[in-house]
Amino acid sequence: MDSGKNKPNAQVNIVLARPEIPQNTGNIGRLCVNTDSALHLVKPLGFSLEDKYVRRAGLDYWPYLNLTVWDEWESFITATNNSKMRFFSTKGTRTLWDCQFSTGDFLVFGNETSGLPEGVPEEFPNSIFTIPMPGKHSRSYNLANATAIVLFEALRQITR
Repeated sequence: MDSGKNKPNAQVNIVLARPEIPQNTGNIGRLCVNTDSALHLVKPLGFSLEDKYVRRAGLDYWPYLNLTVWDEWESFITATNNSKMRFFSTKGTRTLWDCQFSTGDFLVFGNETSGLPEGVPEEFPNSIFTIPMPGKHSRSYNLANATAIVLFEALRQITR
């Protein structure tokens, strides 16, 4: 684990498991800076953090990001003690509106092509949620958009 600039006790922790598209991660990093949320990236990453697309999407916000990079999924799960995990997937059976958020939650998103890491549905069956998609031809939201939707609902609940 590279602890980077990690500050303890972030209001919300965003977790990207094996992200593949640097622009999404850059946008999410910018979102985290603007909401004072922490970003956790779980390797393998589909790009270098020095990638020009990450920097371009994150603009000049990236130096202020509360970032932790984990070498593997198991290390992340062990270190966080499975606490306060909320997983988001198109395969969830409960919706975002059923999720009760609290300070310090870990909002976990899988990668753009294959979703959450293998075994998550079996290990955390009661913590998987989906974002409603009423569109006739819907399949999934863009990762950065999904993260923003969930993060702002979490912040709405936490700061009421």
